[in-house]
Amino acid sequence: MPPIDPQRVAIPEPVRDSEIPVRLMYVEMLDGLYAPIGLRVPPGRGPFPLILFASGNGGGGMAAVRDATQNRSWTQDQFLKAGYAVAWMRYRAEVDYAYDRIGKLVVDKRQHGQLLNRGPLEYEDVIAIVEYAKTLPGIVADKVGYMGMSHGGEMAFKIASEYHGVRAMIASKPAAHEFLRLRPDATAHINPATGLLDVESLLMRETEKVRSRITADIARARIRTITTPIFVQGRNSDELQGIFRVCYDLLVEAGKDAQWTSYEHAVHGFVYVQRNPNGSYDPDAVQVQAVKDSIAFFDAHMKKP
Repeated sequence: MPPIDPQRVAIPEPVRDSEIPVRLMYVEMLDGLYAPIGLRVPPGRGPFPLILFASGNGGGGMAAVRDATQNRSWTQDQFLKAGYAVAWMRYRAEVDYAYDRIGKLVVDKRQHGQLLNRGPLEYEDVIAIVEYAKTLPGIVADKVGYMGMSHGGEMAFKIASEYHGVRAMIASKPAAHEFLRLRPDATAHINPATGLLDVESLLMRETEKVRSRITADIARARIRTITTPIFVQGRNSDELQGIFRVCYDLLVEAGKDAQWTSYEHAVHGFVYVQRNPNGSYDPDAVQVQAVKDSIAFFDAHMKKP
């Protein structure tokens, strides 16, 4: 094994039931700290378009990347077969409602060193990972896509509102309460131990209810700056289905390139197929279709000149 470059760490590791290994890498963030990704590249001659995968609200470090790679990668395997490089990534933990409270990140210098007006947030880590991915050999620099689920889906909107370097995005079940500046109702519970809002307790199935509670002028202003095509995926019986649909509706009302499909499935993160108790992947028809739809969306936007 060749020596590891401390500034460009890339450790190969086999992936269970696959001939395509993962390269476990650490990517420098804007503030000099590092976030982990697990990159897999299809066989053959590159360069390849790349899809970055995100799930949830961050934290967990390299252990989370390795677990997802080994146990939730049926979806990635389908993308690899379709000719995409893929990477699970992890980012710093979400800071509750910081997106609204602390304002735009400003980067300056002091005494030849870096000076920030605040710490970066989790979606800004993803932007840093995208920028790094574009420099990797074997990756097409202008064909980097993003697929995020739940809070990862909300991050798609936050990223696209401020940054235009992602070719196409999927926001699967985007829990976009912050992006829409949603005012909670009586269904929202506060965790007495922390004082933080339990977003998963919200009952926001109806679009009319969501429309009445978002801060519409702020949401529309954030949507207005988006130029990235976004495929919004819903889940029919989800408590936050109204939020998912309103995200899509606002894109359409603003004349953006948007797509919508809603699925019915019992599992929150159904687009990322997990191993069953026997240790194998056994996707059902809904999961198979959702992944086919996802690949078709990226094909339409990332395999054209």
